[in-house]
Amino acid sequence: MRRKTKQIMIGSVAIGSDAPIAVQSMTNTDTRDVDATVNQIHLLEEAGCDLVRVAVVDREAGLALSKIKAQIKIPLVADIHFDYRLALLAIEQGVDKLRINPGNIGSRDRVKAIVTEAKNSRIPIRVGANAGSLAGWALEKYGHTPKALVESALEQIRILEDLDFDEIVVSLKSSSIPFTIEAYKMIAQEVDYPLHVGITEAGTPWFGSIKSAAGIGALLVSGIGDTIRVSLTGDPVEEIKVGWAILKSLELRSRGPVFISCPTCGRTKIDLERIATEVEKRLSHLTKPLKIAVMGCEVNGPGEARDADLGIAGGSGVGLIFRKGKIIRKVREEELVDALVNEALELEQRL
Repeated sequence: MRRKTKQIMIGSVAIGSDAPIAVQSMTNTDTRDVDATVNQIHLLEEAGCDLVRVAVVDREAGLALSKIKAQIKIPLVADIHFDYRLALLAIEQGVDKLRINPGNIGSRDRVKAIVTEAKNSRIPIRVGANAGSLAGWALEKYGHTPKALVESALEQIRILEDLDFDEIVVSLKSSSIPFTIEAYKMIAQEVDYPLHVGITEAGTPWFGSIKSAAGIGALLVSGIGDTIRVSLTGDPVEEIKVGWAILKSLELRSRGPVFISCPTCGRTKIDLERIATEVEKRLSHLTKPLKIAVMGCEVNGPGEARDADLGIAGGSGVGLIFRKGKIIRKVREEELVDALVNEALELEQRL
């Protein structure tokens, strides 16, 4: 059962309650370079990004926000630290959400100024805490523990609540999976705000994807998580691809094809690895939720993947094309990929 939360709107995207779990990323361009930032966001949109965050490091970056927003389709989130004036500027520029921590903004009056304008513009705020920079009092009282991370986040939440602001999303950042999972389970018992989940500083695309899948997947299976970000050192488009792969693997959302293929064994008589890789490469751009199977054995393949919309099963230099477990025809090995790709493209058009 998914955890029930308050629902907030980030632009046109609903977060929390029974809304679909949103996939987000953050640009790694210089926000002051409007063209580069917009181009990267367009690539993120094509990959299925639901909302995007940009760093606002100075006034020039803040003034670029309206120009960026005018050229994109998805909600824009401004990431701001320390300078409350940049938060006010971001609101003025029309962003859809702020990422700030009230505790590092300064005086209560400065935080109140942000909250007042955010309320007037119906802009939610994401707050949270980082395991690498816990509140001093929480670290002293609880040590470097998930409890200290939760209490540090609750401190940020209370600052906003004391100003009668509750359009809040909460995040708890840690690069440790066990630490993160325990912290999120704890805060899920304390507040009903939507939770943004991820494993921060997960690493390079290879290891970071595995680490993110393990951590984010464990939380989602527990019903925790309303929006996710896969944090990878590299192209942010990969973050979206991995995020969607996680959601599709858990059958929580569907976008584009799901590929299944057997691990091969001594019965495999075709170059299954090459075929599976080529099929995935040539069909990954599809948007309909097709299940496509690449199986190595022509005897068991159609049966084991009978729920696949389309599939191939290899024999000795030949293969079977099947649909929902029923064999359509037999083709030579060198024709297998083209045959499956053509069938998939035709099915995509019909759906």
